[in-house]
Amino acid sequence: MYKISLITGDGIGPEISDSAVSVLNTINEKYDLKFEITKLLAGDKTLEVTGKALPDETINIIKDSDTCLKAPVGESAADVIVVLRRMLDLYANIRPAKSYPHMPALRDDIDMVIVRENTEDLYRGQEFRVGDSAVALRVISKAASKRIAKYAFETAMQRDSMRKVTCVHKSNVMRVTDGLFAQSCTDVSKDYPDITFEQMYVDACAMNLIRQPEQFDVIVTTNLFGDILSDESSQVVGGLGMAPAANIGDNFALFEPVHGAAFDIAGQDIANPSSFLLSIKMMFDWLGAKHNDSKCIKVGVKLESTIFDLVKSGVKTKDIGGDVSTTEFTKQITDNL
Repeated sequence: MYKISLITGDGIGPEISDSAVSVLNTINEKYDLKFEITKLLAGDKTLEVTGKALPDETINIIKDSDTCLKAPVGESAADVIVVLRRMLDLYANIRPAKSYPHMPALRDDIDMVIVRENTEDLYRGQEFRVGDSAVALRVISKAASKRIAKYAFETAMQRDSMRKVTCVHKSNVMRVTDGLFAQSCTDVSKDYPDITFEQMYVDACAMNLIRQPEQFDVIVTTNLFGDILSDESSQVVGGLGMAPAANIGDNFALFEPVHGAAFDIAGQDIANPSSFLLSIKMMFDWLGAKHNDSKCIKVGVKLESTIFDLVKSGVKTKDIGGDVSTTEFTKQITDNL
């Protein structure tokens, strides 16, 4: 029995959370893979009601669970996901970008993963005013840089792909901070002689993601650059609706869709739940590896192939130009599972 905490979020969060629960319940019934799901509150509405975007009770239940699923939240995101990443030391933000059928990808052969350092950089929020100026401290450490580089190389080792790691930075301008990151990645690369290693400036990477996205396999980069490039890579393969994400540490992991709360379509039952459901696939992969549970891994493969086959058949939710609701899309997935 796996204990899963589920933050239902804001905007379309509750709708796609219902989709996630339906899929997990089907897996409970059909594959004898048991989950105990606890719905939790966090985000904008929670802040209004309790005065805290991330209540202590929510934190305690997450800590007591095996893993966490998080639907998108609104303006309070920094007080929810950024806090959880630091608190639980979820140092690796993993964002796959893969072409799916009938999605407006630039090419149909894109299959990359962005491995983003998740605890440092400007996202530490160390900002202050000095007279009429504002200053932000950018913290990059050798320990965190080597840790995320190792994760990137281990990811490349496990992928059935070109087995290449691209270190993205801007050391020609930020010679100290990005210089340290680049050198740390270079040092780690020496332990993986079977993996091709290259370096690329972030502006060149942003250009090449559009020009030659099929040339990328695993990208490793710092927190801010990774946040920007992963959103770009999601658009390269057709949009945020098919983009899952994981926040992984040594002992815990949290899984979430890349997209936001989409308040403009909330409550209309038209949102594409695929990003969240593909995040569940990543959760299965992680649980399977952590607990040596082959059934988890097999179910994850089955879930992704079910989503792939469904979109290949032309089924889309209304928010991305299709004609089915979130509920109908989810039902077709659970039926096919």
